[in-house]
Amino acid sequence: MSDLAITFDDVCAAARRLAGHAHRTPVLTSRTADERTGAQVFFKAENLQRMGAFKFRGAFNALARFDAAQRARGVIAYSSGNHAQAVALAARMLGMPSVIVMPQDAPPAKLAATRGYQAGMVGSEVVLYDRYREDREAIGRRLAAERGMALVPPYDHADVMAGQGTAALELVHQVAEAGGAPLDTLLVCVGGGGLIAGCAVAVTHLLPGIQVWGVEPEAGNDTQRSLAEGRIVHIDTPKTIADGAQTQHTGELTFPVIQRLVRGIVTVSDQQLVETMRFFAERMKIVVEPTGCLAAAALFARADGLPDLRGRRVGVVLSGGNVDLRRYGQWLADAPAPG
Repeated sequence: MSDLAITFDDVCAAARRLAGHAHRTPVLTSRTADERTGAQVFFKAENLQRMGAFKFRGAFNALARFDAAQRARGVIAYSSGNHAQAVALAARMLGMPSVIVMPQDAPPAKLAATRGYQAGMVGSEVVLYDRYREDREAIGRRLAAERGMALVPPYDHADVMAGQGTAALELVHQVAEAGGAPLDTLLVCVGGGGLIAGCAVAVTHLLPGIQVWGVEPEAGNDTQRSLAEGRIVHIDTPKTIADGAQTQHTGELTFPVIQRLVRGIVTVSDQQLVETMRFFAERMKIVVEPTGCLAAAALFARADGLPDLRGRRVGVVLSGGNVDLRRYGQWLADAPAPG
């Protein structure tokens, strides 16, 4: 895989940088989930990661590689929320300023948390934009050039991808520590592809026979379409409650990894995401944001395109738990009770 953006060794190096900084998040199981799906399901709870999402892994790994001069100038990132918080927190931990480009309609909790991590850090600020009318990538490039700061995008960056892959590296080891057979399937949410690319590199090295499947929201299936067409497909900003997957295209670095190592991409509806959020709240007593529910929703709904997973040992990455509590309460109140 030397022609891909990252290797297994890169993921292992990221794990060493993250040691003592990122949480080794728990792997959760549920008899109800197993009965409902007919599989043995292992949920990697990245909603319990620092700042509430897997994004901390990639952000800290990338920023930890900055030299002293880069740290002095600082970092710029663009994000709908979780990468924003991750970069702001990692920058604070490493003593550098951060400028974060965020959409005006970002969940208030994510916006407030990002600003909170930046508090007291000279040269740090949030820059707002209209996600439906403005290009966040262009804004980020312009600000980076104007301010001499390093741009760390949310997914199309080798160090970010390697950091995200440590979630799957941990998952494989944790399942092995618990005893029993290894995983034979891994389900991962897909926005720009950084998480699934990193995870695919990690698990296919450790478990060559494993099947890796990605899950996107129905309204934002750009990666699914890209795989079908053999090229990166650009779409309008999708309208979905899965705000972390409102990407317009997969990455130049992530797409070749997905093409080679991911078995396929399936989609789920916003309603299925809400039903899955309610399952986690009622049955497992955890808060998972809509994007974080993508992979689990596909498993529960037996999404079109997935193989029959009954009898299999399935890893599911719960990518985050940062959600506006008012909207969360409304969604759960309107959702049907879990079966």
